[in-house]
Amino acid sequence: MKVKDLPIDDRPREKLELYGAQNLSDVDLIAILIRSGMKNKSAVSLAREIIKEAGDLKSIMKMSQDELHSKFKGIGKTKAITLMAAFEIAKRIAKSDLKEKQIKIESPKDVFDIFNQELSHLDVEKFYLLILNSSNYVKKKIEISSGTLNASLISPREIFKPAIDSKAANIILVHNHPSGNVEPSREDINVTKQIVEAGKILEIPVLDHIIIANNQFTSFVERKLL
Repeated sequence: MKVKDLPIDDRPREKLELYGAQNLSDVDLIAILIRSGMKNKSAVSLAREIIKEAGDLKSIMKMSQDELHSKFKGIGKTKAITLMAAFEIAKRIAKSDLKEKQIKIESPKDVFDIFNQELSHLDVEKFYLLILNSSNYVKKKIEISSGTLNASLISPREIFKPAIDSKAANIILVHNHPSGNVEPSREDINVTKQIVEAGKILEIPVLDHIIIANNQFTSFVERKLL
């Protein structure tokens, strides 16, 4: 069945015009992006299959073009590229929001809220530096590395050069665990200790180290590891 043959409530474009984008389901939004279905399957039915198989939008966001194309029958190159472009726009908006807002860090949860969407479901480990002013308002976040966290890849120089360049008063370390386990590894603890000691010398305190995975986080301060 084609979308035009469905009842009005099952036509996502018409629903958007009537009710607004904020009132559409994930299935409706995906159906609008992919525009058309395939033989004997509407865009809405195909979108419903995608959401059911993937579980949620974040899981779809993680997929590459090849994964989208191979995993879902009916998603060709053009549809896959459209989905990837839409999700990339969402990521960039989330990043720009940080620049526009004056965010004060008052708890580890505040840091988690900044990074969760970006880091929680990545397949690769990324390390970020959160730059704060003297009142602990966020000045910027800087990606330091992508890959396994260890002392050979994350040196105090790599941390404090951008911190000094950004005139940081305080910093917070943030990285993710693709495994989904937020428990700090021995390497995490050792690297953090090195950075903390360097911060004392340079008089740029390391306020915390946050590990994020699977919509959860661990704070080194709360765990008394800092």
